[in-house]
Amino acid sequence: MWDIVEQGRKLFRHGREDFQAAVQAASDCPAFREDVEEEWVTDEARSCYNCRFRRWTPDSFLCQAAAG
Repeated sequence: MWDIVEQGRKLFRHGREDFQAAVQAASDCPAFREDVEEEWVTDEARSCYNCRFRRWTPDSFLCQAAAG
């Protein structure tokens, strides 16, 4: 589900439109924190696409919770 990139950060390998995989990854993540609703991308609240720790890249996002 993840590729490890520079400085050990996790890049979501499914891109910006695999809503099913984003929900699955968030359900398995103990660090998930819901972002403010204005920043949501999908109606499914518990999704990596709606996590306050995700930082968008041109093709996907990096998980900042893993950077800690």
